[in-house]
Amino acid sequence: MNLPNKLTLLRMILVPVFVFVCVATFIPFNTFIALGIFIIASFTDFLDGYIARKKKLVTNFGKFMDPLADKLLVISALICLLIMDDGSRMGSSQIIAMIGVLIIVAREFVISGFRLVASDAGVVIAASMWGKVKTVSTMIAICFMLVVEEIPVLRTVTTVLFWIAVTLTVVSLADYIVKNADVMSDFKSKKKKHPQSKTKTATVPAVDASDASVNFEAAAKTPVTTDTENTTL
Repeated sequence: MNLPNKLTLLRMILVPVFVFVCVATFIPFNTFIALGIFIIASFTDFLDGYIARKKKLVTNFGKFMDPLADKLLVISALICLLIMDDGSRMGSSQIIAMIGVLIIVAREFVISGFRLVASDAGVVIAASMWGKVKTVSTMIAICFMLVVEEIPVLRTVTTVLFWIAVTLTVVSLADYIVKNADVMSDFKSKKKKHPQSKTKTATVPAVDASDASVNFEAAAKTPVTTDTENTTL
């Protein structure tokens, strides 16, 4: 396993650590510690992609696991923030904040399903530029939301950043669908070209018993001759 893939796995390992610290209110300054863990995990997202492209270590494993690790990190953080302080860290009521989180989470599930369909067609869909911009904007918004209750002056900026991330989520989803619509059409055409084969039952012609008996009697009446000249004792 190369270095970029190891960094991707490290990001996935940091997710449960981040969640624990984020909700562990008994830990002093837990939100600031969670912020530090989140920044480290987010930095590995930039670092693994940079190393993979620079040293030409791009693999199908990395194309698949890198976006997945981002999804785990971002969705886990958003769920924690939604639970904390009834969504007030997102600068709105819990119901409105829940709608924004639902849009982001729904987009991730749609893209994951889209990648599964593409993989059945033999295509690996890498992260697009809009997807990367969406991820960066969401991570920045999460950093502000983690400490907005401790630094109230950031509340307005935090709210704006959160809804910018939601908007970019919708834009990136549309971009994925438009650019990869042919993958879905190719998958449908392949299914039409290779329909499920139907089992055909082979029929065996019936044998007339009277014909069989006549043939047997004719064979019995046929004389058997032996060539005695060619027989050696």
